[in-house]
Amino acid sequence: MTKLSMNVTTTFYGNVVNDIAVAKAAGFGGIELQSPKLYRYLDAGYPVESLLPPLEGIEVTGLGAVLDLERQGDARAEFLTEVARMCDIAVTVGAPIVQLCTGPVDWNVVKDFKAGRLHTHDPRYRGTIGLSENDALDAAASNVREAADIAADRGLDLYLEPLAWSNLNRHRHSLEIVERAGRDNVGIALDTWHYWTTGDTLEEVAATPKELIKAAHISDGLDLDRENDVPDQSVHRNVVIGGGAIPLQEWIDAIKSTGYDGWWCSEMFSDKANEHDFLKVATTMRNLLDIMIS
Repeated sequence: MTKLSMNVTTTFYGNVVNDIAVAKAAGFGGIELQSPKLYRYLDAGYPVESLLPPLEGIEVTGLGAVLDLERQGDARAEFLTEVARMCDIAVTVGAPIVQLCTGPVDWNVVKDFKAGRLHTHDPRYRGTIGLSENDALDAAASNVREAADIAADRGLDLYLEPLAWSNLNRHRHSLEIVERAGRDNVGIALDTWHYWTTGDTLEEVAATPKELIKAAHISDGLDLDRENDVPDQSVHRNVVIGGGAIPLQEWIDAIKSTGYDGWWCSEMFSDKANEHDFLKVATTMRNLLDIMIS
């Protein structure tokens, strides 16, 4: 049976409780919960244990995301504190894995840097922009190593997702961070939008050791000029899954060729879908994934 999980971007404007109910009603076997909604729920005063009754009958396949994984200085301690918080939540809701993403999350910072508009006094977080690739990888791997130890203490794994507009944005970067971190509980998420958008190839995906693949995110996107455009999620990812330029079946087949047999997650950032009926959108995406992956 195909293992289908709903990333909560699929029901973008829902809250945690609503998302869980919709995922179950749409027939997903799992749900991938995400930090903006999770933190909003917890910050409203609800204990994480209150999610257990709604979650009965569906698996939490992963928890994300701790962003800007390469943070340094005082921000590094904040990163590790957030990792610990997310891992504690994961233990309570039964999620086996926590997601980390490269930064900066704000693609406008990258646009400004490439256009020469990012000045030294600009307070916005810039990740590893301006560092050599080797130094950037070292900074990321050092943080991931310590985060992996925090996760391991709780019996959890980590999976890395390189954001398409970030300085560390390629499949090879993920593999190198895993290698340099040197921890057995670190793997990667194969996200069709990030990979296709940056120019990673089907051959690279097919050559990935299956034990490193901890999740497969199926997401569509629009074409762009890879030489000149900074990927902008609000533009280049603003499409319903199946309606974009990515040859999703080819990417799914490449992932399957590795022997991967884990969870496949629908992930979508479509303004049009976001204004439609949650259950209808989720059901449509679930049925589409079932056809493409089965």
